[in-house]
Order: sequence, then C-alpha cells, then structure tokens
Amino acid sequence: MGLIFLTMVLSLFGARLVQLQGLDPQAYAARAESEGLVSVPLEATRGDITDRHGVPLARSAAGLMVVADPQRTSDDAEAIARLLANKLGVDYFDTLERLRKPDTRFQYIAREVPAAKATRVVDAIEAAGYEGLDTRPDPLREYPAHDVAANLVGFMGNGDDAAPSGAGLELAFGDLLAGKDGKETYEVGGGTRIPLGENTEIKPIDGKDLRLTIDRDVQWYAQRVLRTAVQGVRAESGVAIALDTRTGEILALADYPTFDANDISEAPRRNLRTRALSDVYEPGSVEKVLTGAALIDQGLVSPRTRITVPGELPVMDRVIHDYFDHGNLRLTFAGVIAKSSNIGTVLAARQIDHKTLGRYLDSFGLGHRTGIGIPGESRGLVPDPDSWTDLTQATISFGQGISVNALQMAAAVNTIANGGEFVSPSLVKGSARTDGGDLVGTDTTTRHRVVSRQTARQVTHMMEMVTTEGAGTAPQVAIPGYRVAGKTGTAQQVGEHCGCYDGSLAVSFAGFAPADQPRFTVYVVIQRPEAPAGGGSTAGPVVRQILNYLLQKYAVPPTGTRPAHLPVEW
Repeated sequence: MGLIFLTMVLSLFGARLVQLQGLDPQAYAARAESEGLVSVPLEATRGDITDRHGVPLARSAAGLMVVADPQRTSDDAEAIARLLANKLGVDYFDTLERLRKPDTRFQYIAREVPAAKATRVVDAIEAAGYEGLDTRPDPLREYPAHDVAANLVGFMGNGDDAAPSGAGLELAFGDLLAGKDGKETYEVGGGTRIPLGENTEIKPIDGKDLRLTIDRDVQWYAQRVLRTAVQGVRAESGVAIALDTRTGEILALADYPTFDANDISEAPRRNLRTRALSDVYEPGSVEKVLTGAALIDQGLVSPRTRITVPGELPVMDRVIHDYFDHGNLRLTFAGVIAKSSNIGTVLAARQIDHKTLGRYLDSFGLGHRTGIGIPGESRGLVPDPDSWTDLTQATISFGQGISVNALQMAAAVNTIANGGEFVSPSLVKGSARTDGGDLVGTDTTTRHRVVSRQTARQVTHMMEMVTTEGAGTAPQVAIPGYRVAGKTGTAQQVGEHCGCYDGSLAVSFAGFAPADQPRFTVYVVIQRPEAPAGGGSTAGPVVRQILNYLLQKYAVPPTGTRPAHLPVEW
C-alpha cells in the first residue's frame, strides 16, 4: 500500500512539473502575475568573431543589465529616475514610466552596462535609501582591435536612425552569433525571492563563434598604408584587398575612412559600409588584363603581335585617346599592356566579337556578386553584349562603360594569377549560414576555368613588363628579389549629381607575386584624389608594401628564376 501511495504522489508531482514547464505556459504565466512569480531573461553569450588564427575581432565581455521591480520602486520613482538619468544617461521620462509600470515585477532600465559601473550605480541608489533595483548578467559587445576590420565585422544595432539594424558580419550572421536566451521564473514574497518557492529555469544556448579568413596583422598593416596613401593625395576614399591566390581566401579587406566599432556615434554613416562590396566604379585599365586574356585565349593575338598605334582613334562619333600624347607608335601587344595604351587595346579588341568578349568577362565574375556573406553587396553592371555597338566594345575593352565592385575585380585578376582558373573569394573559414539562408565559407568555394594555363602564363609575362624599369608604367612596384606582375588603372568617374563624367578619377593597381609561382594577389583602388595621382604612382606603392609584407610574414622565398623579358616595341 505504501509503495502504491508513493507512486501516486510522484505521479502527481511529475504531472504538475510537466504542466508548469511546457504543457500550459499561458496558464502558468497568468498564475505568475497573480501569485508573485517573477520571470527574468537569462541572456545567451554572443559568439566571438575571430581572425584566421583565433584572435578576437569582436567578443562578449562582462556586463550587467539594470532592472527594476515596479512594485517596490513606484513610490520613489521620480527620485530614482533622476539618479538613473544622471548616472546611466537613460531617458528620465521613459525610466519614470518603467519604474511605475503596473501589474509587473520586472522592467529593464539599462542594457549592456559595464559590470563595475552597473554595480556602482545600484549600490549608490540603495545607499540613498531606495529599493527595487537589481542587476542581472548581460554580456556587452566589445571590439578589441578597434578599427581593424571594422567595416567587415560591423557592429550591433542600437535601434536609432543611424544604425537601426547593425551592420557587417554582426548583422549578416546575427542568428548564428546570438544563440538563444533562456528564462528563469521564481516566486517572491515581500519583495524578496522565496528560497524554497517555485522555480523553473530554461538555460540559455550560447551563440557560436565565427572564424574569418582575415589575418589581423595583415589587415592592420593594409589599413595603415592605405590610409597614408589616401591622405597623401587628399582622396575621398580607398580600398585594399589581399587574397591568397590559390584558395581565394581574403587575408585583408581594408577601407578608409573607417571607424572604431566600439564607438560609432561620431562616424558618418557612409563610413560604416564595406566599400569594396557596396560601391561600384569603372575599373579602367586594369580591365585590359581581362581583354588581353580573352584575345590570347582565342588565338587572336600573342604578346609579340605588332600593332601600329596612332595618336588618336575615331570610333563612331567619338575619338579615343591615350593618357599621354604621342605620334604613331610601333608597339607589340605586350607593349600595349606595359604602356597601358587605350588605342592599342581597342585595335587589338576589334578582332573579337561582342558576345565572345562578353562571355569571358562574365566568366571572370564581372556582373556577379561574390556572395562572401556581407550584406549590401552590389552586382556591378556589364551591358548585355547583344546591345553593344563598336563604341561600347571599344570603351569596355579598356575598362570604361562597365561597373564593378573592388572584390569582383580582385577575384578577376586573381584568375590570371591562379593559372587561368577562377576561384570564388571567401571570408569565412569552414562554412556558416547567413540569416538570409546563404551558406558561405571556404567549404563552399567554387572553381571554373576561364582561360588556359598557357594563356594565363603569357598574360602574366606581359604584366611583369608593367613593373620592369624602362618598359612599363609602374617600375616602382617592383620588389627586389621577387618577380612581380601588375597592371595600372585610371578611370574617369561618374558624378552622383550630374550623371556624367565630372573630372574625378579612380586610380588603381592590381598585382601578384611571385609572378611565376603566385601566392598573393593584392588590389588597391583610391577614389577621387584631389592631388595629382595615378595607378602606378599612388595605388602601386600600396600594393608593393602589402605584397612585400605578405611575402615576409609568410616566409615565401624568391623563386630564383629570371623575370620575363618581352619586346615592347618593334
């Protein structure tokens, strides 16, 4: 009989527990209000965002929330609200309303307050003779690297007009990083918790870490040399991208101007985005690398093809010029690339039909989002080849009349460095799913062949001539002991207001090294410089410094082979 009675009692307790924890949550919540039960959130710890080596770029730190029991604060609400407004900077009227909230035992007053500060404030208010305030764990977000990779990492949204939803990876992978909050419900009496009263707890599930391909040291260095270059020519902005040639992993993606992610209050909204993805521009002469690759891959020209380049070239109702005045020049196709001749490129490109050139540009990734997981990426624009005129093809062949984002262009040039095989760039190590449902990361990398290995090798040799003293436009990019391939770019930019070329420029340089066994590809774009600037003279030195840093940091030895030597004139 005793065993039967015990079994019945346990069954009743079990049924009651199931009812409380899951089967009848609405009834339980109603009872909580009527019987002095308090429900408080148990905050999940947000996952870290780290670089490729596990160094944190964003992490959760010790913090507290300040909370109130309105049934204990309502009588002294005005005095408490004044103290809280002075010590925590919260809005007085909103706080007063919360402190007087009827029919509840729990109200948020302030979130993510540094632990020492929150404790100090609550202690001071209690010392003044007021009751009803308490603290709960509430991890706050900090960015120990400050501005390093800030445009990529982003920040947590604070609900104001400047940043309503956050930005960058913090926004794109919010669900993954956030985890799931828990909840504790317990019984109170006389304003205090009843030790043996009813108590239920749903434990929080902490968020997962997000590991990036970024190397924090390389990112820091790239940002610093980019900043110096942008400031040196009083430019509007700049971007620098460093890729692992073979894998497409992004080692650095630098923006300037940037911001300190710990304090975005003073940063203009335009500086919070990732310009390498959101901003589009006409790439200029770096695009000649892609045109040249298409022509060589089709067997239409070779690096030694002879071209007579006049001082100007009429095309339909326009006249094409080079960036320098000259009479007739006798250049090889390698010389056309080395000296960055628009006219020579247009003459060579007349041998390829619109659709074929358009197909190559598409295969190089132009007009397609890279899809690395950052929100707000622009697709760029390559006009439908069916709509091209002879003038359209002429301007596109040397990088005008199309628009790209910087990472697209870096990945396109990286195709040449990677032996003619396009490898999709990646920012996340392994794989992770964005809040939008996209699976991204190094585990999802895709590859496809664009041009043959032989074509890529021939284009690389022509690009080496660009950095060769006495032959090309950027000998200052050469690195002693290493073979460096590169290409300058200068393009007119369309003004935001007039919708026309307004005289401003985008100067750029793309390069990789060692040229015969490429390990790193670097691309730099500097927008709208006010002082005299050029692709070779302004962006080129930034590429050289970043390449040199990478080669030294990763201990890449010189190959010891002889640099390419091609005739530039005939």
